[in-house]
Amino acid sequence: MEALLFAAGDEGLSKKQLTAVLEIEEVVVAEAIEELQKEYKKKQRGIELIEVAGVYQLTTKKKHAAYLKKLVETPNHSSLSQAALEILAIVAYRQPITRAEIEEIRGVKSERPLQTLTAKVLVKEVGRAEGTGRAILYGTTKEFLEHFGLKNIKELPPLPEKEDDEAFGEEADLFFENFNQTFEEIK
Repeated sequence: MEALLFAAGDEGLSKKQLTAVLEIEEVVVAEAIEELQKEYKKKQRGIELIEVAGVYQLTTKKKHAAYLKKLVETPNHSSLSQAALEILAIVAYRQPITRAEIEEIRGVKSERPLQTLTAKVLVKEVGRAEGTGRAILYGTTKEFLEHFGLKNIKELPPLPEKEDDEAFGEEADLFFENFNQTFEEIK
């Protein structure tokens, strides 16, 4: 199983895939995953086995991020602008959402920051809206979950209940700072 997870890389493998390839029952796969996770925690290792978006993958431990950053300096690890962070938070909490809806919430154009988020594979096209023009709908990606250490989108901190989009924008400001801090820490 460890070799399969290593070979799968960033894509990871689901329990179902591991079950099919290893030709064993899902219960046995679940036990093996748990055992392997315990092994990585017990020993001082540079990697760990995590679950992200329904798949398991071997990843480096966060405490080694500074060393890995020195090893691989790439443009993809550059920080996000305030506008991009705002859009990322809006998409995360309101997905699927159109660019027009994002712009209505923010009150300004959002095309360029949205392109940046798409290029960094944090946001992607998830479909088309019904109606005239069939606008593109945006949602977060598996990479978004990985960047913020989330198993799924339901792990986002809850926003206080508000009645309208303007109130959402005011309350979301608190979370933009958290997104930025988390993103900076992960870089």
